[in-house]
Amino acid sequence: MFKLESKKINGTVVLVKKRALELVPSEVVQQQTYEILGDKVILQLISSVNGDSENKGKLGNPTHLGDESKVGDESKFSVTFDLDEEFGAPGAFIIKNFNPSEFFLKKLTLEVEVDDPSHGDMHFVCNSWVYPVEKYKSDRIFFVNQAWLPSETPVKLRWYREEELLNLRGNGIGKLEEWDRVYDYAYYNDLGDPEKGSTYVRPILGGSTKYLYPRRGRTSRPTTKTDPNSESRLPLLMSFGIYVPRDEKFAPLKMTDFIRISLKVIVQLLVPELESLGNINLNEFNNFEDILKIYGGGINLPEDVLQRSSTEMIKEFFKVLFYMVATEDKSAWRTDEEFAREMLAGINPVCICGLKEFPPTSKLDPKVYGDQTSNITREHIQNQLDGLTIEEAIKANQLFILNHHDTLMPYMRQINMTSTKIYASRTLLFLQKDGTLKLLGIELSLPHPDGNQHGFISKVFTPQEYGTEASIWQLAKAYVAVNDSGVTHSCHNRANCDRDKQTTKCASSYLQAFASSLS
Repeated sequence: MFKLESKKINGTVVLVKKRALELVPSEVVQQQTYEILGDKVILQLISSVNGDSENKGKLGNPTHLGDESKVGDESKFSVTFDLDEEFGAPGAFIIKNFNPSEFFLKKLTLEVEVDDPSHGDMHFVCNSWVYPVEKYKSDRIFFVNQAWLPSETPVKLRWYREEELLNLRGNGIGKLEEWDRVYDYAYYNDLGDPEKGSTYVRPILGGSTKYLYPRRGRTSRPTTKTDPNSESRLPLLMSFGIYVPRDEKFAPLKMTDFIRISLKVIVQLLVPELESLGNINLNEFNNFEDILKIYGGGINLPEDVLQRSSTEMIKEFFKVLFYMVATEDKSAWRTDEEFAREMLAGINPVCICGLKEFPPTSKLDPKVYGDQTSNITREHIQNQLDGLTIEEAIKANQLFILNHHDTLMPYMRQINMTSTKIYASRTLLFLQKDGTLKLLGIELSLPHPDGNQHGFISKVFTPQEYGTEASIWQLAKAYVAVNDSGVTHSCHNRANCDRDKQTTKCASSYLQAFASSLS
């Protein structure tokens, strides 16, 4: 409980200013900045112990943000709450923003004194955009960083919690704006474009008594003029502005990556029309410089290509593509550091497992596949462990392995009988003090030429920087990347795949089908 003699509670509020999303170079679009005025932000604590006449948690006195200090993009404000002795422990707070623009509220921390010394400060983790108060129909409220079951929620907070849930659900009507926080549902009635003609009409999925699903998030776009039961669609580039609760939208960096990947996909769709317009073939390159030119200076097209294009998507695509900038280091993708980073930041980093024994062993049946124990030796990696022995690195959980050996080996012989050639792979990595992964070595393996029962043959490659060995090292990494992508996609095609027990099973099923299609 709070000590009753303490009427003032100090705290810290952390905010982040609104920043414009940079999809084009900074000289084209300037970042929008403004000052957050503390006296235009009002906070009120809500008691979780004592209530008012309606049995709702008692509201504390309103207070403003105090002194500001800046750390990077964050602004930290001091705040002091003046409470009466009967207020009790706070369980939530209301915030009102009277600034002209929204800000991102990260957290509120209260410096409280409690009888139990094992408890420290009280935290309200928010991570939410707060718009000007006139945008909301009800107050923005945030609850203490404590999970409660409905039956365990403090009585004085239940009304506020139920009211918040009603706001989030929405009522199914009206246009949704970017400041709304509604998580409403609709059925798929926007798959077609009936205004273009009967050829573009598509059936409605979900929403019937028999078939309630699938469902999608409600966007509140207007219906088409041709069919009142079909929701209109947005133009390609405007589709990035489709309604999504602001807190669920991609952060600027993530959105930039998403758009770049989307543009890459659009390129593949536009290749046939580009070829017909300007005799261009994007699938053929004479050298790496031709590839880099796409991301640096764009694609050389006939002067009238945009005027001759019948596809609006092409016009919009090139408007955005010409703003894309090339990376400062054009060979950064070849480094071992970037290879390990992409492995960890990829679509399935849980393929990377802690190494528990050395050399790595196999779970394949030795009666069928012989001895499949790795040929990676101490000499291959010992001098790359920052002074640790292999045993010390394993004990400290600093040795990791990306193991696609057991998954691929049963199908290697069948696949390699075709024009497709692959290797099974084991990749060892070392966790450095700065939190990054260091690439130690790669083992590429093939079935034994005398039969599976004789085991396998392999070669171990370690990082090289110069000469032919460096080129071979790059090729070894390429084989690992191919394996990681193939195995990962096979597992992603099967939902709810348990990492320890089912990964090999999923990948094996995929590879069996792949091998059968080649034979």
